[in-house]
Amino acid sequence: MIGLPEAVSACLFDLDGVLTGTAALHREAWKKTFDAFLRERDGADFRPFTDEDYLQHVDGRPRADGVREFLSSRGIELPEGDPSDPPSAGTVNGVGNRKNELVLDIIAQRGVDPYPGSRRYLEAACRAGLKIAVVTSSANGRAVLEAADLTGFVEARIDGIVIKERKLRGKPAPDSFLAGAEALGVKPEHAAVFEDALSGVEAGRAGKFGFVVGVNRADQAGELREHGADVVVDDLADLLGDHE
Repeated sequence: MIGLPEAVSACLFDLDGVLTGTAALHREAWKKTFDAFLRERDGADFRPFTDEDYLQHVDGRPRADGVREFLSSRGIELPEGDPSDPPSAGTVNGVGNRKNELVLDIIAQRGVDPYPGSRRYLEAACRAGLKIAVVTSSANGRAVLEAADLTGFVEARIDGIVIKERKLRGKPAPDSFLAGAEALGVKPEHAAVFEDALSGVEAGRAGKFGFVVGVNRADQAGELREHGADVVVDDLADLLGDHE
């Protein structure tokens, strides 16, 4: 028993916040990056980057989109720059690279642990014969999967690098999840999406996937349903009932 409709034959998992606790590390890195940027720019008028800012403007989006969306919410516009910009550059890509440098340092210091319930669910999904892909906006998807010892479960990976190479639209557009389903050789209506971000469940609904699971890691169950989740759970193991 894995809590999915019978027509579902594949699972498309977001990574940070769904399979691993790295969403909190990303949020920490974003806060350090944006607070330093805003403090230097605004001086006495400094307003810190908040958890609500993260959830509304950054969570689940590709890095540059997150920078652009949040700064726009504060009335700030930066030149795009280039993906190779140094972290010190005053560009969208520079700010994004600053954040990435920070999160890689944090991951190196603290390591990556999968949620125990998520690992149990992956094991159950494998036993049930379901195909599995990871769909993440993070460019560090491979490294996080390896650090969490989850690579063996995953048949396909659509991450920030693939999204950029293929010029896919980031979440809340469904492009990355559609690419994940295609990589597994299944139609969207036969795949389930697992997401903790509002932009992610919105992408699952926009792509007309067979089932969308909202994972409530940030006390936003109502919002996850409003944005398109068919069911909301606090942990993936909740879907297993008493049978695993």
